[in-house]
Amino acid sequence: MDDPATTAELSIAEVCRRSGLSSRTLRFWEARGLIGARRTAAGQRCYGAAEMARLHQVATLKRAGFTLAQIAGLLGAPGLDLARLIDAQLEALNVERDRIDEAQAALRAARARLAAGRAVDIDTFCTLIKQGETAMTDQAAWQKVYDRYYSPEEQAEWVALKERAFADLDMDAYARDWKLLTDRIEAALPLDPASAAAQAFVAEWRALTAPFLREAAPKLAAGTVNLYDRIDEWADTVEPPFSKRVWDFITAASAAASTETPPA
Repeated sequence: MDDPATTAELSIAEVCRRSGLSSRTLRFWEARGLIGARRTAAGQRCYGAAEMARLHQVATLKRAGFTLAQIAGLLGAPGLDLARLIDAQLEALNVERDRIDEAQAALRAARARLAAGRAVDIDTFCTLIKQGETAMTDQAAWQKVYDRYYSPEEQAEWVALKERAFADLDMDAYARDWKLLTDRIEAALPLDPASAAAQAFVAEWRALTAPFLREAAPKLAAGTVNLYDRIDEWADTVEPPFSKRVWDFITAASAAASTETPPA
């Protein structure tokens, strides 16, 4: 893209030619409030140095992998902690890279089988491809949920929190413990929230959330409660780690325990 400081007023067609962006993209970004455009006497869009500078910023951040919601936060909040947001984006890209690496490793294994003269049937091959597609799709879907319920700064706080609170945990074992607990709760329902059995589940839940609650700022903890209070709004986008039924039970059982500690 051209240096915006040396750019005269340009038509939208010329901006598209120079930037490689489509007119549809420019109009979409403008509708989202990310960029602006002047108007000629005839009502046509035109772009001066200031507009091109902003367009250059948005395009650069988009190429770096930031979502439009994150870019809006970056450009609209002068007090934003840029370093932490960069860390959050690096973490997201690392996760994406790891999943791509796993898919590539599976495909290389299939190619090695072929090179060794061993058969790989089409069903196995399609399964390998599907695994790679699913990993990428899941990551993108969760990012949409994060963008909806957490600001870019809060997403950055999550990355920092993960490093502080969970650095010494075996995350695979931790995930298994959560799965076992939520499966047991699901199987036990319906259950009186005030019963001894329910309160035992609350105690286990709090033990698993303790690393998070010890380190999380109150606003971030409240945001997580809000996320799961609204689970019905996003359950069609990604598969939640537990059902709304389980969450409602834990919320009620925690309230019955007469403490101020939130369930998340």
